[in-house]
Amino acid sequence: MLVKSVVLIEDETLVRHMLRIAVEEVSGLKVTAEFGDGREGLEYCLRKPPTLLICDLLLPGMHGFDVITALREKHPEVHILVLTSKSDANLPAQFAALGVQGFVDKTKPLPLLLEAIEEVASGGIYIATKGNTPEPLHQPEHGPAPHLPVVAGADPLTPREIEVAKLVAEGFASKEIADKLTLSVRTVEKHRANIMDKAGVRDVASLTRYCIHYGLVQP
Repeated sequence: MLVKSVVLIEDETLVRHMLRIAVEEVSGLKVTAEFGDGREGLEYCLRKPPTLLICDLLLPGMHGFDVITALREKHPEVHILVLTSKSDANLPAQFAALGVQGFVDKTKPLPLLLEAIEEVASGGIYIATKGNTPEPLHQPEHGPAPHLPVVAGADPLTPREIEVAKLVAEGFASKEIADKLTLSVRTVEKHRANIMDKAGVRDVASLTRYCIHYGLVQP
């Protein structure tokens, strides 16, 4: 079995040790390094990019958002799971813009964290905030899998693409979106194509599920 490497960046020593134990519960994963400082963790990941980075946001040395942004620029193939106690309604959109595959609130129970680690490490998306019931994207019993990863190597969605994606998911046609955002229909269609490519989806229904899981629109 190919072992996937995991790096932990978490400043609370007890939480970091618990994370290591949690990761080792998942078959095929191995913690190769752990850090309590954001800058030190980033420097290691740039030298030796892991399969999965589990990262806090409020870190000494460098904020988690800056760590993720810098790592995304050099190694977009790394899967990222954010573990945070920060409560902010804007987080889902911010994470989507950064290309983060998952985030879990620290108040959630350990079994849910284990599920999130396994899902994100395998390329899926997992969102578990204080106010939602988490649901990983997985193979359904019938029909094709609605597997909606952020495509490895692709750039994350831009703020404008997030605006367009939300409107598409809410049911607006390209002409209506163009009018709302003061854009040409051709520009909107180009944004839609880029969004589909980056999200790894082919139709509006799949894009809608993608937006729901990232918290960009309400079910």
